[in-house]
Amino acid sequence: MLTALPTAKRFSSTLHTPRLWLAGAALLFLAGCASQAPVDDGSRQSGQWERQQAQVEAFDTWTLTGKAGLRTPQENQSANLDWNQHPHYFRMLISGPFGGGRSVLEGREGRFSLTTSDGRFEAETPEALMEEQLGWSLPVSAMPDWVRGLPGDHASFQLETDELGFPRNLQQDGWEIDYRDWEEVEGMWLPRRLVMNYDDVRITLVVNQWRS
Repeated sequence: MLTALPTAKRFSSTLHTPRLWLAGAALLFLAGCASQAPVDDGSRQSGQWERQQAQVEAFDTWTLTGKAGLRTPQENQSANLDWNQHPHYFRMLISGPFGGGRSVLEGREGRFSLTTSDGRFEAETPEALMEEQLGWSLPVSAMPDWVRGLPGDHASFQLETDELGFPRNLQQDGWEIDYRDWEEVEGMWLPRRLVMNYDDVRITLVVNQWRS
């Protein structure tokens, strides 16, 4: 898991430009996941989340494929995601309408790079990379936790659970994360669809497949 770092929560008025759509989406989903064929979400049972939480916390190496949607007052966009997550390395490939091509975001041992059609950019933290290239920042370091249904351990949070004890709503770093759907992956339940909101920015992540 990436080490939590201080995050700036400043949004630029240029968010609607194609290049920023692409870079923003890639950096926003800097985290980890894994999945298999969807199963009936109704088979979840009370107490399962509490029993499996330690297993989910230890699940730090995975590949996630899916689709991300980004919505602001200016425009709606979506892109395909291919995300490889390891304890000390991650690689995110994003392709589709964001920027009209492919971008790669990578992190290893405290160094982060973003490669787009405009070139390759580096920084010591993903937040710094966003600040330098985009002029605004998102809580990238918390995302590997959030996509697994866990709060980041770097800041206070509020968590609401559903009637079965699974996370329903998480508030942290000014973001509100709603967990809309779940699926069973290798004996544990992981989020299949989540919606994240910060002011007028809305991100929807739909996981097509988790692999360990």
